[in-house]
Amino acid sequence: MKERRDQRKHRDYQKPELLATAPNQVWSWDITKLKGPVKGQLYHLYVIIDIYSRYVVGWLLATTECGDRAKFLFEETMEKQDVDPELLTIHSDRGSVMTGETLHKLYDLSGLKPSFSRPRVSNDNPFSESQFKTMKYCPQYPERFGSIEDAQSFCAAFFSWYNNVHFHSGIKFLTPKSLHYGQAERLLKHRHEVLNKAFNSKPERFVNGAPKRQTVPEAAWINRPRGNDERKSLL
Repeated sequence: MKERRDQRKHRDYQKPELLATAPNQVWSWDITKLKGPVKGQLYHLYVIIDIYSRYVVGWLLATTECGDRAKFLFEETMEKQDVDPELLTIHSDRGSVMTGETLHKLYDLSGLKPSFSRPRVSNDNPFSESQFKTMKYCPQYPERFGSIEDAQSFCAAFFSWYNNVHFHSGIKFLTPKSLHYGQAERLLKHRHEVLNKAFNSKPERFVNGAPKRQTVPEAAWINRPRGNDERKSLL
């Protein structure tokens, strides 16, 4: 006795393992929905984030999800960042725009390396998910936007703050801009000098002893790679 009906066979999706040791090596991107003025009206926010620096390298707000818009955003962002497409990996989930023909043609023609999350595994795209959560949980985020111009204005202000002002806990409380554009070492050195001066002045306030010198983050990853000894020693 056995089941005689055809059974659906689930594809064995490969676990993505990506490593970035500098800016513009791995970008993560996704699309989130923003509520418009009336129920059912949504705006679509496309956001590309560099996983090493957490810098939002590009974003676009539109009324629809469309492969052509995503293609335009990638071409514009790559030009602005002056990156070599063959050295860049693009990671995303498996949405219809992400896996559509328009972006696949862009990947093939430009040399970009695509990477995709496994279905129903949210941890495979943590950087984009975390960035969206930071945006939607900030005090200024409204329940609804009055118009697409209203949403555009909010996003412009938010991403300026996120990149240039926000001290990100995942990158040793540096701003994404400072790490993305090579200012981190100088800032960490200055921070250490200030802390040492405070320690010498009031050592009793430092219950854990003298401040330790922080270093620039060595790497960021999606599903920490364990393929070879070189990567292990780096991380």
